[in-house]
Amino acid sequence: MKPVEVTDSNFQNEVLNSATPVLIDFWAEWCGPCKMVAPVVEELAKEYDGKLKVGKVDVDSNQQVAIQFGIRSIPTLLIFKQGKVVDQLVGAVPKRMLVEKITKHLN
Repeated sequence: MKPVEVTDSNFQNEVLNSATPVLIDFWAEWCGPCKMVAPVVEELAKEYDGKLKVGKVDVDSNQQVAIQFGIRSIPTLLIFKQGKVVDQLVGAVPKRMLVEKITKHLN
């Protein structure tokens, strides 16, 4: 399972209306730390398939969503549950920190 490409136009459907918790990675092509987090995000998409939806938002081409959630620095990872932001991590964080945050919101 690969992360879902989330855009301004499908954000409502993919994230806010999702029955399962959602991890969204706000990133951009030119961002070094984003490239460091990307493989971890891919791994999580596979490991949590069916329990957690994982998506990526390119902030350069989807500024509406980035503005809506006050994304000031990237990478920013937001965890959504029932359409609300329940957690956030900013910067290239280690996988175990992400796993800790995700696990908290899965039950």
